[in-house]
Amino acid sequence: MYFIKKFLTPFLLLGLLVAKFAKYLFMIFKFGKLGSLASMLVSVWAYSWLFGWPFAVGFVLLILVHELGHALVLKREGIGAGLPVFIPFMGAVISMRGLPRNAWIEAKVAFGGPLLGTLGSLCVLGMGLYSQEPLFFALAKTGFLINLFNMMPVSPMDGGRILGAVSKWFLIIGLGIGAALNIFYLKSPLLYMMLLLGCLQAWRTFKDPVPGYYEIPTVQRLTTGLAYLALLASLFWALAFTKPFLQDLTPHDDLVFSSGVILFFALSKLFARSLTEDKLCIESPL
Repeated sequence: MYFIKKFLTPFLLLGLLVAKFAKYLFMIFKFGKLGSLASMLVSVWAYSWLFGWPFAVGFVLLILVHELGHALVLKREGIGAGLPVFIPFMGAVISMRGLPRNAWIEAKVAFGGPLLGTLGSLCVLGMGLYSQEPLFFALAKTGFLINLFNMMPVSPMDGGRILGAVSKWFLIIGLGIGAALNIFYLKSPLLYMMLLLGCLQAWRTFKDPVPGYYEIPTVQRLTTGLAYLALLASLFWALAFTKPFLQDLTPHDDLVFSSGVILFFALSKLFARSLTEDKLCIESPL
């Protein structure tokens, strides 16, 4: 995995370039099943330049599993959803043909992605334990990292949307947690931009609240909070369990790798905000 450090800079530059033209790319690929498949193949090709074909294929499949988690819950809740459209270096988007009726439904839709994404990563980890192939351990760690980062309690991350159902005050509490994590550990300028977006979201929520949106039964609030904590604990355990199988990854390269994944997710979330007028549900690389 030492190559990640070497290619981190061009990776971010390419991501920023794609972000500039993301809307146009989405319009090109927005053609049903054919467009979804074509966008997947293009993403695999793009990632293969940085990580090689085997990792690129696994990476895109993990993104797909995460997106399907959201899509399945949307379908269950009677909200129309399109097929995932993959944007290289930005993640994937699914069109959401409707809006959640309340914070409980929004939390379930948000929870679906990290839940199925985590289960998918556990399957990859199982493949690694069976074959002892380092590629599977690297992919599993990537999946766990992406889903863990996405559980950060800051909007527009899934974690922020989940905890919003526990209490809308988590929109503000999460900002403090996210700021502390970024100041003392992550140190990412892009995450400061995301925190700013979170501030704007919290301001809109409290300034112009949707009547009854956050008025859900206590049992649903408790269920949401406990489910969030359980998945969060599972992801921390999974990362700790996977670490010994990647002993050739030095602490420095491990930090570079983790930062690359996190920045990748941050870019995808910024891209999501640029497409909100199209009612898109985006999660990115998983």
